[in-house]
Amino acid sequence: MVKRTGAQILVESLLKENVEVVFGLPGGQALPMFDAIHGSELNFILVRHEQAASHMADGYARSTGKPGIFIVTSGPGATNIVTGLCNAYMDSVPLVGISGQVATSVIGQDAFQEADITGITRPVTKHNFLVKDVNDLAKTLKEAFYIATTGRPGPVLVDIPVDVQRASCEFVYPDKVDIRSYKPNYNGHPIQIKKAAEVINKSERPVFHIGAGIVASNAENEIFEISKKCNIPVTNTLLAIGAYPLDTNLSLGMLGMYGTFCANKVVQAADVVISVGARFNDRCTGEVCEFAKNAKKIHIDIDPTSISKVVDADIPVVGDAKMVLKEMAVFMDNKDRKDWLKAIDAWRTEHPLCYNKNDGKLHPQYVVEKISELTRGEAIVVTEVGQHQMWSAQYYKAKNSRLFLSSGGLGTMGFGYPAGIGAKFGNPDKEVIVVAGDGSFQMNMQEMAVAVLNDIDVKVVILNNQYLGNVRQWQEMFYGKRYSHTCLAKRKKCPKWCNSPKRDTCPVYVPDFLKWAQSYGALGIRVTEKNDVEPALKEMLRTKNSVVLDVWTEIEENVFPMVPVGASLDNIITRMNG
Repeated sequence: MVKRTGAQILVESLLKENVEVVFGLPGGQALPMFDAIHGSELNFILVRHEQAASHMADGYARSTGKPGIFIVTSGPGATNIVTGLCNAYMDSVPLVGISGQVATSVIGQDAFQEADITGITRPVTKHNFLVKDVNDLAKTLKEAFYIATTGRPGPVLVDIPVDVQRASCEFVYPDKVDIRSYKPNYNGHPIQIKKAAEVINKSERPVFHIGAGIVASNAENEIFEISKKCNIPVTNTLLAIGAYPLDTNLSLGMLGMYGTFCANKVVQAADVVISVGARFNDRCTGEVCEFAKNAKKIHIDIDPTSISKVVDADIPVVGDAKMVLKEMAVFMDNKDRKDWLKAIDAWRTEHPLCYNKNDGKLHPQYVVEKISELTRGEAIVVTEVGQHQMWSAQYYKAKNSRLFLSSGGLGTMGFGYPAGIGAKFGNPDKEVIVVAGDGSFQMNMQEMAVAVLNDIDVKVVILNNQYLGNVRQWQEMFYGKRYSHTCLAKRKKCPKWCNSPKRDTCPVYVPDFLKWAQSYGALGIRVTEKNDVEPALKEMLRTKNSVVLDVWTEIEENVFPMVPVGASLDNIITRMNG
């Protein structure tokens, strides 16, 4: 049997895992790996910052359901991926990250560009490995893919010292993995499943609360069939947007801090909350002790550590969402629940999602509505983090799951644009639109080079309000309009305190996004009037090139409905002073 170096083993292992694309950036302690990549069949994409590599892999994984892969060097290269790993860990995204490391003989000696990346990332990875023997490398890589993609998905890091990359051994890639300490449970306990069905059958006011686990297990059809059969309304988390059809009276929209008035009211009035593949994030529950306090809680999740971690479960079911729902459907009774649905319709009518559509102003909600309308909800929309993220969640009508990608648990500014590039590599035939804030976009906008040089026509729509908008909104609502260090146009000559921003008197914005886009060879378009939004969006969608559409929206526009931090979901603010 022909021997292979560790670097060659890495490349051949990735090919055996049918890896389509790898994102990353080379460096001294990763040179053998990159030399092996040279001339191989791997499609390697050179990024401009390692954090962006992890986000590209993340966007690829979320949009395809396949694991995302990235390779970086040691030291600062490795520490730059920590945010991306944490982001994926919080949102249960399957990633396999590869980092170079200093030689095993000098580990622990503060060698040049040494960082204990396995120690640093232990809290933010599902698992990580430091490979000290080339004979263990193939087995470790097989285990890394297995751990990342099974059970509750998550990121796995494999740290490979440079001498292990150079060392040689016979290459045998395992056919299967058997880890005694890691045995994900896919089958829910039959007694618990039957008990849950009995409680639901007896309920008058049940509601489904679905999360990213529905998407990960491809359980969209199962949740739809049960909800229709039993007339049970469905509310979703941010990461489950698109997992349940919007064109039905059972769809409540998103729950929580910026969720719909109807979804929050329904959950608070329910007698049973059935949570499937969701972890009761604080943005969903509000004040935990007040969350659906009169309801029994049924929690279905493949991760046993998530159950009763935040909200006590009356009936826990550990298992895969798709498999559990299939088994549960057998025991579920048809029920019309007319009174419950009538009450829901009243709440939906009382406070629908809305904004002033007739004042002639350029509202950001209007821009997202137009994107949804022109793409028919079939584009992959990827968001940065901030107000624009919540407007996108509220007004983009994603037709299916994996068409709305966003950083949920970590709320990572700088995620959206590289994640959009990753999604485009995974879905070259789909339209990919990144909805960004002018603050978030500037955190990783250097990756425009990757899009342009690889002919990846990712479109960027900047809802430019001249501020770190979400923080500004909180300063307006809870800090007396003291806009402390949130204005992105502020110059030295500006007054120390400014609580009345106006575009016609404020300093010129930096950078000029049009000139910036043009410097990369992309198309830049600016819109300052409402009537120009639709023509600009149509031009953007026609263009077979990267586009930056800079839309100057109302500066002091706020996201509503809103539940303040620490408040109950009953305390919904639907407008200012409301």
